Amino acid sequence: MTTVDPAPAPGLAPPPPMRLRELVFGAACAAAVRAAARLGVADALDDVPLSVDELAAAVKTQPHTLRRLLRALSSQGVFTERPDGTFAHTEMSRLLREDDPHSLRYIALWCTEPWTWNVWPKLDEAVRSGRNVFEDVYDREFFTYLNSEAPESAHVFNRAMTTSSRQSAQDVAELLDLRDVTSVADIGGGQGHVVASLLEKHPAMHGTLLDLPGVVDNADPRLREGGALASRVRIVPGDCREAVPVEADVYIIKNILEWDDESTRRTLANVRAAARPGARVVVIENLVDDTPSMKFTTSMDLLLLLNVGGAKHTRQSMVERLTDAGLAIGEIRPVNPYLHAFECTVPA
Repeated sequence: MTTVDPAPAPGLAPPPPMRLRELVFGAACAAAVRAAARLGVADALDDVPLSVDELAAAVKTQPHTLRRLLRALSSQGVFTERPDGTFAHTEMSRLLREDDPHSLRYIALWCTEPWTWNVWPKLDEAVRSGRNVFEDVYDREFFTYLNSEAPESAHVFNRAMTTSSRQSAQDVAELLDLRDVTSVADIGGGQGHVVASLLEKHPAMHGTLLDLPGVVDNADPRLREGGALASRVRIVPGDCREAVPVEADVYIIKNILEWDDESTRRTLANVRAAARPGARVVVIENLVDDTPSMKFTTSMDLLLLLNVGGAKHTRQSMVERLTDAGLAIGEIRPVNPYLHAFECTVPA
């Protein structure tokens, strides 16, 4: 006899058979978000609700297929359909607008780039072997492929990282007490949004940004020649896995200790060698435990396994890496729902 799953009561979680069906169709939800972002549906829809015909004309699609896309997204809380058949924004759909101050448009695109669809089905192989499968699929290392074969994907990646860094930089600046600090170094700091936020908050402090040459070439305009903070910052092109030629009172290491263990070990050893006794080392990472964002961070953890063989840390694994590097760990506290800060010092 065929059984039918009962519809869940409003506000209640769906029964297990229904929830599992939803989970195995998760790719459809991700693809729908990607399609809306690429079509610019959220940008076309402002404060006034629009009909499907009006939206279709604005984003150059067929009305009947756009309705199907919007219906799927509305069931997930991305856009909402009103009783008169028009569609309006929700808090989530506004985050797909490029001009929203908290925009996640490029994060959504990055997590659904074409290469991801080819490696996700091989997750069982990665779990079995413990190594990345990206090179099996594309016959080259992840970032080599990205920059040589997939320039559009590389652009999306850079925009996504810039967005994420810019949005968390202010949270980091608010969290850290640097009132008596004269110098700060942002190690592997990308375009320097964190060090820029810290320098803006502390007018007497000087900073250093260290990252790969191709990255710091596109540093935050505030840090470059002619920028408002240029006189108080030094931009150092280099690879923190090879050396950290920087001396500072405080070293910030944010979201770069999630690749292979050897890279993590070398980076921490280089910071330890460069820092004077008593210097602070603040490591900021996404964790896959003890965080409200576990569904996101555990998914990113699996994606890291697939593309570079890396991993997001648990609180314990991060503590172990920092202890092994000879750092004295102090307070561990949340920066925001996605990040934790590990306050360390270099012992005498």
